[in-house]
Amino acid sequence: MDLKLEGKKVFISGSTAGIGYGVAQKFLQEGAHVMINGRTASSVEKAIDRLKSDALRMDNEVVVEGVVADFSNKRSIETLTQGLSDIDILINNVGIYSSQSFFKTTDEDWQRQYEVNVMSGVRLSRHLLPKMLDKDWGRVLFISSECATLVPADLIAYSTTKAAILAISRGLAQLTKGSGVTVNTVIPGSTMTEGADQFLSDLAEKEGKSKADAESDFFKEVRTSSLLQRFATVEEIANSIVYLSSPLASATNGAAIKLDGGSMGGIL
Repeated sequence: MDLKLEGKKVFISGSTAGIGYGVAQKFLQEGAHVMINGRTASSVEKAIDRLKSDALRMDNEVVVEGVVADFSNKRSIETLTQGLSDIDILINNVGIYSSQSFFKTTDEDWQRQYEVNVMSGVRLSRHLLPKMLDKDWGRVLFISSECATLVPADLIAYSTTKAAILAISRGLAQLTKGSGVTVNTVIPGSTMTEGADQFLSDLAEKEGKSKADAESDFFKEVRTSSLLQRFATVEEIANSIVYLSSPLASATNGAAIKLDGGSMGGIL
């Protein structure tokens, strides 16, 4: 299927690994011009090299560049936004978390997660959304998490930030009324990113079992509400994100799309 993304300019925050990197791959396959982002020059350079190498294997020509920005640093974000112009599609993906007791989560821990997970999207959208409205076309997607409603006891601060994203996205969508711009949120469930793979490896080693058994037990004992009963692949999540960013998804606006494998429950 042609998603009509050829030549569209995309910026993806936090995209040197995980879901962000997978989204970058898919956009490049569709012929989009992609700008990735990471906290260090080395991580950005390595990701660009991998993306170009993947494209060569698929016999594709790609246009990909990178920019370094630390979203916990307001000045770094200001420098970033000054260099961003004529972006058609914004993917607010960057996110951090800290697994710890609520009682040991300091004000600084809360503030850092809020700065990165929430204010990154606020600041980027404030800069880019008016430009999209001026040209009457654009896409803004926020990447939330199933934790926004499941709220694990060790991720209360993280879950709070992911819930906040839902309100911001819906509010911004209302500003696009009658235009060719859309703002939506995607809500992934447990996804096999590099971090999840390491988590399963560590768990398997700790409990003396195979990684496959560790994954199976995770869904039997921890994420029991999942209907998928496995980690989604990065590609599965990226496919939906890229589609929702395309002109083909023009009727989807102000929505929160669950890619959670059924873990969040409900009929909406």
